[in-house]
Amino acid sequence: MWLAPERRSARRWAVPVLVLGAGLVVGGVLLADGRRGTALVALAVLAGYAAHLAYRRDEQGLAISEAFGRGHRGRTHLKAAAMTGDVLSAGLVAALVVQALRGADVAPYAWLALLAGVTYLLSALTGGRAP
Repeated sequence: MWLAPERRSARRWAVPVLVLGAGLVVGGVLLADGRRGTALVALAVLAGYAAHLAYRRDEQGLAISEAFGRGHRGRTHLKAAAMTGDVLSAGLVAALVVQALRGADVAPYAWLALLAGVTYLLSALTGGRAP
């Protein structure tokens, strides 16, 4: 257990809580508009993204193999891969929300978000967490 005050700060939870709050607002707006299915999909995607952000808030990733290299080079490549995944996930979630609020079909984005979530979940379970 880490006792440093910066690890217990409420600021570390601000973004996941903000994303979950945005999910509730978007879901409420869509529900008020009578689009219950789309509201549930948007809420589920934003809740999943909030859970992803909460899980990642103090994750220290390590490469499973030496494909990324060692030392500083390995950490740089691993951070670049993680940042690429984060940016693509954020873009996918934003596209789903925009399409849902426009009243367009969200099914392709929902399937891609599900694929991204399952892929991340499987990699986190098989890779384990760093000490």
